[in-house]
Amino acid sequence: MEGEEVSNKQIILNDYVIGFPKESDMIVKTSTIKLKVPEGSNAVLVKNLYLSCDPFMRPRMKKMEGSYAESFTPGSPITGYGVAKVVDSGHPNFKKGDLVWGVTGWEEYSFITAPVAFFKIGHTDVPLSYYTGILGMPGMTAYVGFYELCSPKKGEYVFISAASGAVGQLVGQFAKLMGCYVVGSAGTKEKVCLPGSVHCVNLLVNTR
Repeated sequence: MEGEEVSNKQIILNDYVIGFPKESDMIVKTSTIKLKVPEGSNAVLVKNLYLSCDPFMRPRMKKMEGSYAESFTPGSPITGYGVAKVVDSGHPNFKKGDLVWGVTGWEEYSFITAPVAFFKIGHTDVPLSYYTGILGMPGMTAYVGFYELCSPKKGEYVFISAASGAVGQLVGQFAKLMGCYVVGSAGTKEKVCLPGSVHCVNLLVNTR
């Protein structure tokens, strides 16, 4: 019910990660949150439905300087891309019940003070989880990088680094659909043999 206070399970970064991540680097915490946006606020309160675990999140777990993505804040929930449903809104572009995707917290409910990185979902005839993949950040990155920046033509050769990754696998499929000859690079034999990857591109092991 709108305005009630409910429990909110969160994934908290305990401290900056040094070396290989350990289970103790993150903790599960349960807090409470009021399901109401303050009067006069442009914030949006959402219930998270799906959360995406993306490669760029790993370096954000350590203290970084001069990177395009800021480090996570120890003691706060991890953030990343997700699909959510609006519970309450003070923002003119969103209303209660809207389905959205964008940057949210790894928690059951997120209070987004500046929803500039949120987009309303207009097509619900596909699984909502697709908005964490091909219809979300990995898909948008692959589409813009391949079609808008690379702009190859049928029959051309396309080389893809990190071809086993979320973006790389999609670029490989886009290129094959266009009729390009595709070669991809992956870091290990295990990545080369990932299910589905060998069907998209010819993969080489990068031994650098």
